[in-house]
Amino acid sequence: MTERSAQPSTQRATTAATKPGAKPSGKPQAKPAADRGADETAVRPPLTERIQAKLSSARDEHVANAEPESRTKATKAAAGSKPPRRARLRLTRIDPWSVMKTAFLLSIAFGIVTVVSVLMVWSVLGAAGVWDSINQTIQESIGGPETANLDVENYVGTSRVLGFTMLVAAVDVVLLTAIATLGAFLYNMAAALLGGIEVTLSED
Repeated sequence: MTERSAQPSTQRATTAATKPGAKPSGKPQAKPAADRGADETAVRPPLTERIQAKLSSARDEHVANAEPESRTKATKAAAGSKPPRRARLRLTRIDPWSVMKTAFLLSIAFGIVTVVSVLMVWSVLGAAGVWDSINQTIQESIGGPETANLDVENYVGTSRVLGFTMLVAAVDVVLLTAIATLGAFLYNMAAALLGGIEVTLSED
């Protein structure tokens, strides 16, 4: 009696285990340690392959970084084949304050250059003996006691000429600055009426 009852229970357990619709148990079956070690060894690449992969990735990054330069060169080459672009602009206003500052500095520079050039010219003339020859020519041509003490340098000497040149340079600074500022005001008034000067700009 006991053996018969045990056989059907065994058959039911076997049928339940082999039944297609039976759900597997929630706990996953653990793999042996030898199988886990084999899987890890198979998944992890060797050292040479990892080094080659890093080298190839570095080479790809270098090529990617070098691509913008090649693109820039290609763009310049394409731009060189095309005709240069042009832009037509109009000068409608000039700032009088900026014109005054620029004219003031340029006039000061012009005055300094004038004084230095006059000093150099008069020094060269004096070293060449031009004034002595002029005094001698006047004495020989006119003669008399009046020309015995004649000296041209008393009238056109270096000190007098430099003083006169500095005075002229200071006057030029004031006049050039005033004229440039007044010209800016006049241009702004004319541009307000007529539209200003048209300028066409072109690329190289």
